[in-house]
Amino acid sequence: MKMKKILVIVLTAIMLLSLVACGKTPAPSQSPSASPTDKPTESTQPADKKIKIGATFYSLQNEFTMRMDNAGKKYCKDNGIEYVSYDGNYDAATQLAQVETMIADGVDAIILNPHDAVACAEAVKIAHDAGIPVVGVNTMVESDLLTSYVGSQDVSAGEDIMQYMIDYLGKDEFNIVIIEGPMGQSAQLQRIEGITNIMKKYPKIKELARNTANWSRSEAMTLMETWLTSFGDQIDAVIAENDEMALGARQAIVAAGKNIPCIGIDGIKDAVAAIKSGDMIASDFQNAEGQMTGAIEAAVKAVNGETVEKFYWIPFEMITPENVSEYENKY
Repeated sequence: MKMKKILVIVLTAIMLLSLVACGKTPAPSQSPSASPTDKPTESTQPADKKIKIGATFYSLQNEFTMRMDNAGKKYCKDNGIEYVSYDGNYDAATQLAQVETMIADGVDAIILNPHDAVACAEAVKIAHDAGIPVVGVNTMVESDLLTSYVGSQDVSAGEDIMQYMIDYLGKDEFNIVIIEGPMGQSAQLQRIEGITNIMKKYPKIKELARNTANWSRSEAMTLMETWLTSFGDQIDAVIAENDEMALGARQAIVAAGKNIPCIGIDGIKDAVAAIKSGDMIASDFQNAEGQMTGAIEAAVKAVNGETVEKFYWIPFEMITPENVSEYENKY
């Protein structure tokens, strides 16, 4: 009897368990997922964002720097980069303020085309202290904190144009005047170094006068008018550290009814036309577009944590009457 009762209890328990199991719908097999109230896990990697690059130029009032700026705008537009640029108006203090503005605006990198090699070093320092890479372009700044520099070797340009003038005149005894860029700017310092390097080899070349026209065509025209009054027919050649100044000097020469050969640097559009027409004898072409795109590429690499070289050099190319047609379509 006792065994019978135990058997009834066991059978009853089995039946109850079977009923519970049949009434439960099995869930599909799956990995655990967060409930709607759970917060998503945040990634430790920063989300992709558009790189923002700022650029300050010593001036945007001449063709060469405008070409650089336009190249920067185009490259950034084509590559999904935000770009903003500033005109330094030939003033280092203005450029310093512009760098401070760019830092406050949250740029990821700065392109610096400095007015003054020494005074603009402070701009590099404040950007460096803010953790922002600075890439110099076209004109150097005296700072070891510069991330990278993209440009052409200006000493060689000075040597190129001085030697070309000697070869053009076919003699090593003549008188020259030299028109310089803004005093203290690296291009001015290095181009005059190159010019004088060649002059030392030809001690019979006489320098009648030397002065700055600040890369300006109008200032060079005024300066040349003064020299024509002072020296008259003693001037045999004009050596200008850029094309704008060579063209300004040439305007004064033509207005005075004279024919003195002029040479410059940069290979701007007006200089190419002047070489073709015979108003200038030559120009050492400097690749504005190549320098600016190279500077932005270096800046993007730095922002992305990639290794960049300290210097990237783009060679000058002499434009002469023999090859001028090759440069007519560069603009």
